[in-house]
Amino acid sequence: MGIRPGELRFAMGMHRSTQTHTARDTVPLPAGLRPEIAVLSRLMGVSLTSLMTTKARPGDHVVITGAGPVGLLAAQLFKISGYRVTVVDPDPLRRAQLASCGISDCRERVPLQSSLQGQVALVLDCSGHEGAVLDACRIVRRLGEVVLVGVPWRKLTEISAHELLNAVFFNLVTLRSGWEWELPVHARAFEWEELLGGYNNARHSVFGGFARALDWLAEGRIELGGLLRRVPPTDPASLYADIAARRIEEPFIVLDWTDFDGPDLKSS
Repeated sequence: MGIRPGELRFAMGMHRSTQTHTARDTVPLPAGLRPEIAVLSRLMGVSLTSLMTTKARPGDHVVITGAGPVGLLAAQLFKISGYRVTVVDPDPLRRAQLASCGISDCRERVPLQSSLQGQVALVLDCSGHEGAVLDACRIVRRLGEVVLVGVPWRKLTEISAHELLNAVFFNLVTLRSGWEWELPVHARAFEWEELLGGYNNARHSVFGGFARALDWLAEGRIELGGLLRRVPPTDPASLYADIAARRIEEPFIVLDWTDFDGPDLKSS
């Protein structure tokens, strides 16, 4: 594979001080891209699948609900790809962070009964909140898409299935999962020697998305100023407690294993 000793490469794996992967399941880092920035390509991959599969086209209006780490990156990905982006999040801190990244249209709630009503081609829900999904189905244009990127971990409202189904049916909404593994992990071209191994001739793939994300990070097209915190992996329980209690303002937290010599974490 032509990999050189000491070469920096991106791979997926659990939080630990060392990683072992097959060469094809890694991507070389572009020259000059720092590792603590490169790891964000993993989070970018979550919404890159939606970017690569949506029927919406550059110039269309996209609404992103939920401005956590995934939503913040999704907003920038769609913006640099030529879409008009509106982001919705009730948290003023998150809206301010979006504004610092160049996302000018940040709203506290989905702008129903506004000039966007019926003009939105795609809503990307990164919140996992059923209220946001219902509003999304009400604001999109006819035959628009609502993609569920956020995970609905628990019930948050008393919204009925009838309300959602009514909006989907009468607004002709395409409501679908934003499962990032919808794409092949790797694109495999048609080659006679690989017939038994299988091929997909896929135009897009998960690792193709990672490579694109790394390039955009290296080119400085993703704004991250002041939004990333590096921490040692010495006290994960306290770190996760701080995250759960929202005591850390930065949306991106990178575990720095450079000087760590303790036991590896077992959760990813």
